[in-house]
Amino acid sequence: QVQLVESGGGLVQAGGSLRLSCAASGRTFSSYAMGWFRQAPGKEREFVAAITWSIGNTLYAGSVKGRLTVSRDNAKNTMYLQMNSPKAEDTAVYYCAADRDAAGIFSIRARSIGGYDYWGQGTQVTVAS
Repeated sequence: QVQLVESGGGLVQAGGSLRLSCAASGRTFSSYAMGWFRQAPGKEREFVAAITWSIGNTLYAGSVKGRLTVSRDNAKNTMYLQMNSPKAEDTAVYYCAADRDAAGIFSIRARSIGGYDYWGQGTQVTVAS
């Protein structure tokens, strides 16, 4: 049973920094791609970033490129999202997700909710301006 648990959310000042974590368990994830999505109040869930577990290929939404950085620690089975200089519009519930096929990162499905097989429960990030 795959389990994804997000942590690290909270209140952060605009221009500060915050790191989210996603702890994965229940499988060997070497063939997986992992993603971060977010959902702001009244809006649809949107893609933020993705990374392949074995090689570390990355993909970003244009709105966060250069400000948010996705990474992973294979030894800890944990994926991270480093948020530097967050803005008020980054306020959302952040979800991590897992795709059983790492090759998905090279296709359009990497940016789609339907492209992922497992989801965490989410962690709230609030950016105070």
